[in-house]
Amino acid sequence: MTSKPPTTTAARATVYGYPRQGPDRELKKAIEGYWKGRVSAEALHTTGAELRAANWRRLVDDGVDEVPTGDFSYYDHMLDTTVTVGAVPERHREAFAADPLDGYFAMARGTQDVAPLEMTKWFDTNYHYLVPELGPDTVFTADSARQVAELTEARALGLDARPVLVGPVTYLLLAKPAPGAPADFDPLTLLDRLLPVYAEILADLRAAGARWAQLDEPALVQDRTPAELAALAHAYRDLGARTDRPELLVATYFGRLGDALPVLAKAPVEGLAIDFTETGEDNLAALAAAGGLPGRRLVAGVVNGRNVWVNDLVKSLTTLGVLLGLADRVDVSVSCSLLHVPLDTAAEPDIDPGVLRWLSFARQKTAEAATLAKGLTHGVDAIDGALTANRSALASRLESPLTRDPAVRARAEAITGADTRRARPYAARAAAQRARLGLPLLPTTTIGSFPQTGALRAARADLRAGRTDTAGYEERVAAEIRDVIAFQERTGLDVLVHGEPERNDMVQYFAERLTGYLATQQGWVQSYGTRYVRPPILAGDVSRPQPMTVRWTTYAQSLTDRPVKGMLTGPVTMLAWSFVRDDQPLGDTARQVALALRDEVGDLEAAGTSIIQVDEPALRETLPLRAADRPGYLAWATEAFRLATSGVRADTQVHTHMCYAEFGDIVQAIDDLDADVISLEAARSHMQVARELAAHGYPREAGPGVYDIHSPRVPSPEEAAELLRTGLGAIPAERLWVNPDCGLKTRGWPETRASLANLVAAARTVRDELDGPTAP
Repeated sequence: MTSKPPTTTAARATVYGYPRQGPDRELKKAIEGYWKGRVSAEALHTTGAELRAANWRRLVDDGVDEVPTGDFSYYDHMLDTTVTVGAVPERHREAFAADPLDGYFAMARGTQDVAPLEMTKWFDTNYHYLVPELGPDTVFTADSARQVAELTEARALGLDARPVLVGPVTYLLLAKPAPGAPADFDPLTLLDRLLPVYAEILADLRAAGARWAQLDEPALVQDRTPAELAALAHAYRDLGARTDRPELLVATYFGRLGDALPVLAKAPVEGLAIDFTETGEDNLAALAAAGGLPGRRLVAGVVNGRNVWVNDLVKSLTTLGVLLGLADRVDVSVSCSLLHVPLDTAAEPDIDPGVLRWLSFARQKTAEAATLAKGLTHGVDAIDGALTANRSALASRLESPLTRDPAVRARAEAITGADTRRARPYAARAAAQRARLGLPLLPTTTIGSFPQTGALRAARADLRAGRTDTAGYEERVAAEIRDVIAFQERTGLDVLVHGEPERNDMVQYFAERLTGYLATQQGWVQSYGTRYVRPPILAGDVSRPQPMTVRWTTYAQSLTDRPVKGMLTGPVTMLAWSFVRDDQPLGDTARQVALALRDEVGDLEAAGTSIIQVDEPALRETLPLRAADRPGYLAWATEAFRLATSGVRADTQVHTHMCYAEFGDIVQAIDDLDADVISLEAARSHMQVARELAAHGYPREAGPGVYDIHSPRVPSPEEAAELLRTGLGAIPAERLWVNPDCGLKTRGWPETRASLANLVAAARTVRDELDGPTAP
């Protein structure tokens, strides 16, 4: 690389989006305060405006030249788009018209009388979006007020701002048929109805001073049909031909564009934003094959927006140098919105400084993009100090003994095929389990966690702060377990759980007890709405020094004669909900985690646990976006689950759980897990997954959820019973379980008590119906 790249236009640094929550999760606190009536709508809007301004100033301080607007959200950017294009579902229109803010949250969370929108994973991330509901009668109307207001706020601060919207093609491709619409209705057929609405919004933004507008089209990194690609070409011919609009930047991320790239390269738009990180070589080659972007702007996503590892600046500069020959203007960005990473490594004093230098959160990634833009414009001499520090950090990580454990690697190398198969076939196991467990028809259970009360969280905080000792904290946990067990017995549940009061998070709890993981104090990342998680960082080889769950599981079992499930998080989810090392194949890391879990499963069984649940809610979300990449992933993912669970006896029942994803395209993988029982989210989708399991011929037991735990509404016994009857249309009664969609950690006790009582009542009603009328 020359000391001064041949660029005639200064490269600019930008990002596509930024974490919304604030340094101390101020947004979460304000929204939840509003829900509880403690914060007014005016105060909530003030908090939102303050956070947006602080984010923009922070971006400028870190070197960004052009800030995004419109990426901020009180709940979800797809829901915001639904409001912006006027696609509020019929059942929510009255509430939305009466109070737009309450109507907005009702679409996200539901009310006691009105169901929310379905929620599912955003591509292969752990972020959840609200699925638009569209039908043949949908009428779109433009509502650009929020977008214009936020652009105006940024411009009032003297900032160069670029509004960001979900693109029209992605919006329609991610939508589903509305209730009452034909099952085969394709929302993409509404494109010509939607484009004038986008044109009106873009015109409003131009009138408000926008020079550029960003339209996000991440759906283009998935396999797309010729008809879908034709719709893409049509959409941007239409929007590009309009004169009363800002210049258009079409942004894609999360993978390779494939056949969509030539379509975009020919579209009459002024710029493209492309991901050049994990699949960067593919996109680079495709862009060159398409003839580049002569006369247009290319925003190069060369800093990975989804991991937490420092960028290889020299490698990125090399990529940028090649891109200079393919576009007239090359700007530098992170590969996707920074929504998916924590805010700042400076908030992590407990991580060893020698390790902290390996890490890059939102602020550091922004600074990396700015450094690369400076190097691209002024040459590498201008960033020599940054390059030297970067080389040192990369070398430190490569050479660190923290990343390699010879004993772990030797054990993983010794795995055989027999280690990943149960010793007995399912039919023999099922008979042994029925004899041991003696459960009724339609057995009832929960998924694992119970409400984490303020008292529990306070006790955990007191332990961390030294205000209470370990004995006092453990007595608080034991008391909570006693209460949870007693409640489940009174309610009439058949298979119990200990409620997980000792666990801060289903991944972090285990990460803190396994070698190779790092925990953060302020590494919060949005999962959905006001639900934030702190993904641990998997930096080295993984092993289990000692049992992690046996003590509290066996204590809970000592309090009841009913079976108590042992609860573990599976190897794929331990990876997917962590920031995983990028210096070895994922499958290798999954096997290490699986071996650690295998030890825990064995200890639970030895302690007398008859049912062990190993949750894999992330199996579907980690599925590669391109079909060609999926077989390899599913092979190691299902093998890792079996490696963790296949060492148990035939009469030990293995459960797994999945939630909030589309399962139809992984039913074979679900079968390949060879779990005895699987529970899945199904309430919002009205038992769709049960029908998918039946169509596949799934031979084992299943519990499609009848209680949507991501909404505060309490389902009636009749509602739950009707879902059960629908489930029975697909799954025989002798193989059907009754359970909520997911764990109850985020719910309050009043709604939990009522909902589980109704769930048990529904099971009894349907059970009686199956038994038939009693003889006189």
